[in-house]
Amino acid sequence: MPIISVIIPVYNAQKTIKRTIESVLRQSFTDFELIIINADSTDSTLEIISQIKDSRLQVYCYPKANVAVNRNRGFEHATGEFVTFVDADDLWTFDKLELQYKALLENSNAAVAYSYTDAIDEDDNFLRPCSRASWNGDVFSKLLLNNFIASGSNIMVRSSAFTEVNGFDCVLTNCQDYDLCVRLGARYNFVAVEKVQILYRQIANSMSSNVLGLEKSCLKVIERAFAEEKALPYKHLKKYRLANMYKYLSCKALAEIPGKHNTFQATRLIWQTVISDPTLLLKPIIYKALLKLAIMSLIPPKSASKLLNKFPRLSNTSTFFGYIKVNYRY
Repeated sequence: MPIISVIIPVYNAQKTIKRTIESVLRQSFTDFELIIINADSTDSTLEIISQIKDSRLQVYCYPKANVAVNRNRGFEHATGEFVTFVDADDLWTFDKLELQYKALLENSNAAVAYSYTDAIDEDDNFLRPCSRASWNGDVFSKLLLNNFIASGSNIMVRSSAFTEVNGFDCVLTNCQDYDLCVRLGARYNFVAVEKVQILYRQIANSMSSNVLGLEKSCLKVIERAFAEEKALPYKHLKKYRLANMYKYLSCKALAEIPGKHNTFQATRLIWQTVISDPTLLLKPIIYKALLKLAIMSLIPPKSASKLLNKFPRLSNTSTFFGYIKVNYRY
């Protein structure tokens, strides 16, 4: 049996699935199985996959369902001692499996390994760093404050631990990976691989760009996380966690293309960000965000895009991430 099971849930990913699969098959660690769960794709995804010949590759077809359901479906076929997931538009560096597996072998008390993450665009170009967290051991309080894992394509988990927490919550339509990490963090230790190994692709109109759905699911997961018995000493962190969430969502809302954004939604999220962290009123980012929103809302889309492209420092509101709190004295 293979040591590691790699699971890719896929639905209509003809533009990216080949690159994702190739990034897995090129891994320096080779003792793995690659399980692809095709959720009723209607484009050429299956045709592209069928052209890839590798004995480690397994493809299973199911009716369309959310990503949590499909990840769990993949785990039902998994035989490895360790399991890891990658979304159909993300990429791994060649040593992702090797270094995470080594980290778990060297830290027998840990059940989860994770790495650094960078964001890339549709053409694989670097956009920004997503996470450089290096928390080890009991990271539960850190997870309460911020989702430092950053991507569902990141963690490697002992299969026994994944089973113990009952896998992904199939009811959630967003934030399933964060919810899983919180539940794992409440019971198990984590270990960090201090290297960028996850390339998280950001695509307009993707599931993760649905900020309203993200907000709804994140609020549910945050409530559940702070309801954990282990969270009792950390109730004071909840307000900071909500502030972090709204900073993230504001940045996502402002990353939409002019003409395709929701002005009311973006305004509401910025307002919630200020309410949750009033100190931002003293920071340039809020006024920069409001100016960008005004340009996107009041100027015709083509002219707005041209203006924002001409002044990239103005259009880049990722500064919000610099105000996300990642550590507090407890």
